[in-house]
Amino acid sequence: MDIIKYQDFAKTQFDGFENIELLITSFTHRSYINEHKKTASGHNERLEFLGDAVLELIVTEYLYNNYPEPEGILTNWRSALVRTESISAAAAREGFEPLLRLSRGEKRGSQRAREQILANTYEAVVGALYLEKGYDATKAFIEKSLLSTLDEILTSGSWLDPKSRLQEMVQSKEGFTPIYKLITEEGPDHDKTFVIGAYVDNDLKGQGTGPSKQAAQVAAATAALKRYIKEN
Repeated sequence: MDIIKYQDFAKTQFDGFENIELLITSFTHRSYINEHKKTASGHNERLEFLGDAVLELIVTEYLYNNYPEPEGILTNWRSALVRTESISAAAAREGFEPLLRLSRGEKRGSQRAREQILANTYEAVVGALYLEKGYDATKAFIEKSLLSTLDEILTSGSWLDPKSRLQEMVQSKEGFTPIYKLITEEGPDHDKTFVIGAYVDNDLKGQGTGPSKQAAQVAAATAALKRYIKEN
């Protein structure tokens, strides 16, 4: 194990880390333990559990102190900030990926799986930082790495769910309301797959697949949004 790279990371990001093993554990996926039982001391799931709570508190406090909007809007903004896509992107920007300790199988995983691992690691690092440096240092890191993206989220409207964003965009541009139609439904009752289309004035704008009609609708709305953004 190359401890130096974790020490360098800690020095750059956090002005050092006294318990470097704690930081290393925060980057250790459960799968890594299975292949390194003699050398790995633990994985990051407990730190992730702690970091998730600390992250939500800090984000909530920041929104409460800086924005007068009602609870419902602040809840949506918080959800946009702490969702997998947002915190995995923050982890990638902060240089987490080369430090991940994964099994060989996980290293070959899908892009979606890697995003989830990065997001979980971000939370674990937050947990480790909270234990090592305390609340204020953890808050400073989250403000720098994640909360700094809030303006972009608000400007893009990505804090709205895809169906709401699509409806808002279509109504403003074309005066119609999108509707969703079932295209196909396959599989047994306990394991169905739905394909749904998002239609605007009977024109198919996006198609999505999911294990439920709601999930397929969200996927269809996302596909339609990408098309509208590309065309405009």
